[in-house]
Amino acid sequence: MTVTAENSADELRNLHSWLREEPELRGQVRVREGDPPPDALGPVVDGLQVALGTGGVGASPAGVLIAWLRTCGEVSLPLARGENETRVEMTAKNVKALNLVETPALTTQLVEVLKSTEAHDGGD
Repeated sequence: MTVTAENSADELRNLHSWLREEPELRGQVRVREGDPPPDALGPVVDGLQVALGTGGVGASPAGVLIAWLRTCGEVSLPLARGENETRVEMTAKNVKALNLVETPALTTQLVEVLKSTEAHDGGD
């Protein structure tokens, strides 16, 4: 699974820090760098790659993503999965305001959406 965010290298680095603290994802999250624009001195962070095992996305990594979203304001994350680059656009608004019932519900919803991309993508 690849997560990208346009013009937000700092947000991607922040999310990278959150995800690599998750025991299930330790060693599975990598920063993806693209070619630098003409005025830059080095490569630019343009995404994160998360290697998921055969079990796919579990509630724990999805919960970490939701916890990270709660620290953000409004964010839009294009998610791509597998060789076929099955894409899902996730836009989060007002995640900070979720209560104790809504947060697990959103986590479950995220897991279901990501699992549905596995079914369409052949489970890569």
